[in-house]
Amino acid sequence: MAFALLLAAHAAAAGARVPATGVADPPQATPVAHVPPVPLLWQVSDADSSLYLLGSFHLLKRGDYPLSSDIQLAFDAADEVVFEVAPEQLDDPTTQQRFMAAAAHDDGRTLSEVLSPELRSALDRLLAQQGGSVRQVDAYEPWFVNLSLVLGLSQSLDFRSELGLDRHLMDLAAQRGKRVAGLETLDDQLDALDASPMSEQVEGLADFVEQLDEMPGKLSDLHQAWRDGNLEVLDAMTRVEMKEKTPQTYRLVNVRRNQAWLPRLQSMLDDRQEGEVMVVVGALHLLGDDGLVEQLRGRGYEVERVCSACREAGPLPAE
Repeated sequence: MAFALLLAAHAAAAGARVPATGVADPPQATPVAHVPPVPLLWQVSDADSSLYLLGSFHLLKRGDYPLSSDIQLAFDAADEVVFEVAPEQLDDPTTQQRFMAAAAHDDGRTLSEVLSPELRSALDRLLAQQGGSVRQVDAYEPWFVNLSLVLGLSQSLDFRSELGLDRHLMDLAAQRGKRVAGLETLDDQLDALDASPMSEQVEGLADFVEQLDEMPGKLSDLHQAWRDGNLEVLDAMTRVEMKEKTPQTYRLVNVRRNQAWLPRLQSMLDDRQEGEVMVVVGALHLLGDDGLVEQLRGRGYEVERVCSACREAGPLPAE
C-alpha cells in the first residue's frame, strides 16, 4: 500500500494525467462542521534565520479546506515557497510526454513477461471489470499500472490531485506573487520512480491487486492519519511499511532524495540574508530518522513543531 500511494503522490505532484482505472461515482458527503486538518508543520531555525517545513498529502478532498491557521500564517510570512519540483516544470507542456516515456519498458519486455501467470490473470480480471485488459497496459512498467489503479481508487473515494496541498499552495503562491522554486527537477523525480527494482515494482502491484478489498479502508485511514497529524500512524503506514516491503525503492525515493535536498535546505538557513521560506514536501519525507525533520535536528538546528491544535489538546508527544 505504501508503494502504491507513494506513486500516486508523485504523479499528482507532477501533474500527470494518468489514465485511472476502477473509477466509480464518488460518495455523497454528509455536511458537518469544518475541522481543519492538523498541520504537519515544523519551524527550523539557526541563530539568525528560519524556514518552515510542511508535510503535504497530494490527494485531498474539498472538505479538507480551509486549512489550519498555522499553515496560513506560515504561508503569509514566507517570501518564497519551495516545492519538490518547481511549478513551472510541472506545468510544462512536455511533462505528460516525459512521464509516459518514463513509464514505458526500456528493455524490450512487456508487463505480461514480468508478472507471474497468477498475478497477470488476477490483474486481467480486475481490469476486465472496467472494460480493459492487461493487453492494453502491456507496454508499461508495473509501477505505472499500480499508479493507475490507485488513482482510480482515489477518485472513487472523492480524492482529487488538483486539491492536493502542494497544488493548492502553488496556485495560492501564483495569486500572491510569491517566489517559487523546486528542490529537484522533474527528471530527478521521474528517475527515482523509474529506478525502482522490477521485483519491487511487481511486489507493489501484487500488494494492491491481492488486497483490493482492503485498499479503500487503508487509503481512508491514511488520509485520516494525515488529517489528525498523527505521526505514529503515518510513519507505520508509509515509511515503515515501505522500508520493510520495498527497501531499495525506499532508499531511492526517500532516503537518497532527502539527502540530496538537505544541502539546499541548509543553504536556505545558512546563506539567507532576509525573508522567510516555506518548503512543501510529501509527508513521508518528514518522518522517522531518515526524514528531513530529524536530519536537520541532527545537524544542530533548532526544530519545533508548529501546531496550535496540538497545544490545545495537551502537550505534544515526543518526536
